[in-house]
Order: sequence, then structure tokens, then C-alpha cells
Amino acid sequence: MLIGEVARRSGVSARMLRHYESLGLVRPTGRTVGGYREYAEADIQRIFHVESLRTLGLSLRQIGQVLADPEFAPSELIGDLIRATERRLAREQELLDRLRAVDASEPAGWEAVLRIVELLRGLASPSAARRQQAILNPEADAPAPVLAKALLTEADPHVAGALRWALARADADAVASLSPGLASEDPEVRRRAVQVLAEIPADAATELLASALADPDPQVRGRAALALGARGEAGAAPALVAMIVAGGNDVEAAEVLGALADEPQHAAAIERLLDGALAAADPAARLRLVQALAEMPRAIALESLRARVHDPDATVARTAAALAGVIEAQAPHGD
Repeated sequence: MLIGEVARRSGVSARMLRHYESLGLVRPTGRTVGGYREYAEADIQRIFHVESLRTLGLSLRQIGQVLADPEFAPSELIGDLIRATERRLAREQELLDRLRAVDASEPAGWEAVLRIVELLRGLASPSAARRQQAILNPEADAPAPVLAKALLTEADPHVAGALRWALARADADAVASLSPGLASEDPEVRRRAVQVLAEIPADAATELLASALADPDPQVRGRAALALGARGEAGAAPALVAMIVAGGNDVEAAEVLGALADEPQHAAAIERLLDGALAAADPAARLRLVQALAEMPRAIALESLRARVHDPDATVARTAAALAGVIEAQAPHGD
């Protein structure tokens, strides 16, 4: 089969076939009487092998090594290709993020483009001082999505504080910019997102915090519950009770829960939650719940504490009796 027909069948140009021959990748089996290259079926099959390996990202030199040694183990080379591809994709993603950041800033001219690029370079610096300087630069004029993304990955507390300040000043919806952080696979990113959302009083932030109550990470749930409870959101009550049971920030959770229970429309539901938790908890958790009752309105606290005076755990029983006595002593005469 002559080179023209091989090119048509394989989709590889005649010029590339000659290049393959010069590299020793695919040599035609023979020549015609007139000196034209003549390819056998085995040669055509080898061409397809070369093309298949090229689709995996192998260089022609690597393909030559593979085809020259049938015993060549592919695992190491494939691993190298995976890592090289990951590095290339990371560079491409970085470029895409940079372009989107520039586009989000809606630059009026190339001077504005250069300012946002300079900000991005500053935010990528390994120096915390350099990152903070880039944020506080009065000419930075950073778009909210850029600030939010940097904030969600910033570990230095001083730089994070500067980012929160800049984000609060940004002329954009900070909540929408922070929303992707709650969908991150990294729990630390979600924790930072909740922490910042807790500082934003907008209704949209409250809605996002409510969605975080279902987060698999207890720290994310806890931070969201504390923020929501402080805003008077009764939906945080079950998570606050769970925090007391688990022993994570139980004192703060009890204080927030007590403030919620001061609202008459929430009191009965919170009392049921506490009673249910006390009935199911182990002694250590019951002790925390009994201590938390001291933060509840008097009516809720006394009834539940009196019920625990005969708790099977002596420490729980003594604590319940002592707290009940304190609350009774504080009651107005004739109560």
C-alpha cells in the first residue's frame, strides 16, 4: 500500500508518516520498483499504535521506547503522565481563575486590568505581610469573588481579618461570593465560610447558615447553630442541644439556647428537646445538660432540675439539686 493510500486510511498525513520514518517509529516494509514507499498491514497497524499512544500524551520519543521494548512496564510512565497532566491542568485552572477574576472586576481599561493582576499576584505570595499589603492597597479595588476566594483559603488570622474588612467594603453581594465555600469538599474551607457568614447580618447569610446545619462536620454545624441562635432562629435549637450533649462549646451553646428559650414562642419546643436529650444521654452528657438548665428560663429550669434530683448518677443528682436550690432561692417571695 502506497503512502498516499495509507494517509487516507489512517488519517495521518504523508508528511507525518515521513517524519515517523525519520524517527524510526514506522518504517515501510519495502519499496516498489519505482522506489515508492510500500506499507504492509503490519506497518499500518503500527501507525495506529503510534496514534493511540499519542492520545495519551506520550511524546514521540516515549512512544519509540514503548514500541521498541514489548516488555516495557506502562505503570511508571502512565503515572508520570498523570502527574504532568495534573500540573498542566492546575496551571490552566489558575489561568482561568485569573481571567475570571479580571472579568469580574469589569475593568474599564488596561490600567484596571493591571491593578487586578497585581492584586492576584500579591494574594498568591507566600508572605503573609505581602498578602496583607496587597489587600490594604487603596488602589486594589478588588472584586468580591476574588476577596471571598482568598478568604476561604487564608490561614493567617491577620490576613483573614484584612480580607473580611475588604470584603465588607466591596460593592457587591458578599454572601453570593461566599456561597461556594459551603459546598467545598474541604471542611476547613466550610468552617471559614460559616465564620464569615456569621458576621454578615443579611437575610441571605441567615439562609446559608441554616443550610449549614446539615453539614457533616460538627464544627461547621456548631458555628452555624451559634450564629443562627444569636439571631433568634429557633431552627438552631436541635443543633445547640446536640452541642451540649457532645460537649463541644457546650457553655456557649447553653447561653444561646437560653436566650432562645426566653422567647415564649420557642420555650415549649426547647423544653421538649432538653427533656428528650436528658432521657437518652449518658451520665456525662446529662451533667452538661443539667448545668445548661441554669441558663434556661426559671419555669423550664426548675421543672427539669427537680426531675433530675433522683438521677441514677449521684453527681448529676447532686448538681440538679444544688442548681434547683439556687434558682428557688432567687425566686420572688410567695412563688
